[in-house]
Amino acid sequence: MKIVCLVVLVLACGSLRAASDSGINKILSRETYEKLFPNHHAIYSYRNLIKAAAAFPGFANEGSLETRLGELAAFFANIAHETTGGWSLAKGGPYVWGLYYTEEQACKDGHCVQYNTAGTSSYLPVEGKSYFGRGPIQLTYAYNYGLAGEELGLPLLKNPELVSSDGVIAFKTALWFWMRAQKPKPSCHDVICGNWKPAEEDLKLNRRPGFGMIINIINGGLECNTTDPGLQVKREERIGFYKWFAQILHIQVPDNCDCKGMTSY
Repeated sequence: MKIVCLVVLVLACGSLRAASDSGINKILSRETYEKLFPNHHAIYSYRNLIKAAAAFPGFANEGSLETRLGELAAFFANIAHETTGGWSLAKGGPYVWGLYYTEEQACKDGHCVQYNTAGTSSYLPVEGKSYFGRGPIQLTYAYNYGLAGEELGLPLLKNPELVSSDGVIAFKTALWFWMRAQKPKPSCHDVICGNWKPAEEDLKLNRRPGFGMIINIINGGLECNTTDPGLQVKREERIGFYKWFAQILHIQVPDNCDCKGMTSY
């Protein structure tokens, strides 16, 4: 199934001084952002997204207009899925509730201690802190908080709560994950922009460019070849968000949206 629309240059920039610091304000207006995320949490504001994106000048700023909008749609689909407060019969439909939650709801009472053990000698968990999912991409585990914090220049091991309380930091962690290759995985950015070319071994494992490959990068071990109906629904929800955002952004949805049949990493 494809959604085919003409790419139009009607996404004017919002009236932000800080917008000039980010390439995405040129293709995404505040008005369109609010249409995409009408029920977003206060920390996930348009202003905070623009400020965070300024630290990643390549994000949604490479290639043709359709490629740039396609990256926005793919990124938004995954952060919406990770933070959705919607369901099939929710008011307005299931896709208008992205960026609703700032942290993993099942772990708010602190019982998800499994996330506190995955540290390294460089990124040891801090006593009394919890490293469950927070922010748009749901950053988890002490190692990821430590690595993200080091590369972003933020004290995320000592203060993991920043990822769910400071909107700019929250978006920065999501963009950090999106833009960073995790060898042997390519970055989500390189996949959606067409920079990643599958090697012969990748093709044997059915890894091909497209949104499906991004699902594989983010959570392929659980979602791509599962027989669990609940996990299948999660994968289908990511694809549903992608198609919905693409329709609003007036872009074509390419092939290879699904990761079913791909070998995970």
